[in-house]
Amino acid sequence: MIELHGSALTQEPAMRQSAPRHQILVCQSCRHKDSPCRPGLALLEKLRAAVSQAKGLAADFEISGTACMAGCDRPCTVAWRATGKATWLFGDIDPDADIDALVDFAKLYQRLEDGWCRAADRPGKLASATLARIPAALIVTAEGQFQ
Repeated sequence: MIELHGSALTQEPAMRQSAPRHQILVCQSCRHKDSPCRPGLALLEKLRAAVSQAKGLAADFEISGTACMAGCDRPCTVAWRATGKATWLFGDIDPDADIDALVDFAKLYQRLEDGWCRAADRPGKLASATLARIPAALIVTAEGQFQ
């Protein structure tokens, strides 16, 4: 069970006026070192199946394969992103051992208003497998307003 901390967890997705569409991207280029094996496809299939079975996630997440995300030394790589939220990139993901942690992180990310969380809040080895956390873009218009 994930113990959540912080003020960014104040709203449930159903309570927000317009819940963002979340995306999970799985690198399809990742391969084991010195091997033609590409485990990304197996990870993608297992993650899609697990998210589809998790209560309240399937309708809010798009899960797709993508080209290289530059985590080649730490396959498999998986990213989470949504409008107005920080983007996360994780590496060293094992398609057989880490599916539960990935689903638990999807549940956490769905509830985070801005996508930010502490390492202690991330499930399993995701606490230490972070390759990047990219803040949400703030775009300033010509009128000086944020989008």
